[in-house]
Amino acid sequence: MSDASDRAERRRWLTVAELVAVAGVVIAGLTWYTGWSDRRADEDARRSAATSTARERARIDLKATVADDGRTLTLADPRHDLQDLVVTFPRALGVPPQRPVETAIDADRFADKLLALTDGGADERTGRLPVLLGVRFWDGDASRTASGLYDVVWRTEGRMLRGRTLRLEGLRLRERGGDQARLDAAWAREKP
Repeated sequence: MSDASDRAERRRWLTVAELVAVAGVVIAGLTWYTGWSDRRADEDARRSAATSTARERARIDLKATVADDGRTLTLADPRHDLQDLVVTFPRALGVPPQRPVETAIDADRFADKLLALTDGGADERTGRLPVLLGVRFWDGDASRTASGLYDVVWRTEGRMLRGRTLRLEGLRLRERGGDQARLDAAWAREKP
């Protein structure tokens, strides 16, 4: 009987040894999976950060400076070299798109139309004129384009002998992107 019980005991030890081996394989597999998922998460985070940085670098933030006693808004972006500008006005205003040589919005293009719309009221008025700005700029060595709906902030003033005058006061971003239909809808809400 001692031979039979020794064999049974050895079988039990083999079973325990096999369990330890299987546990070692499971632990090794879990360790490998954890390392693999950590590397994958790190790669995804690096890729996301690179995409976010590229998107941020390619985004344009136009800043306007009032010039010529309120007759002009000079546009600039501190991070990009602006090349071309197209200013599109609402269709109902009846002003053709402006493609200035300088990156600036000139009040002379639309002052008469806006003054005619505000005629008959108070001489001193303020308002916003929605415009669609299309800009071509350089991002490093790549030429890019961007557009957005902006509000040109204006003010009218009465003059002693020559009627009223229009002065530009600033530029505000309404929304990035946009098209003529969105511009016309914005004008319908803002029309003086």
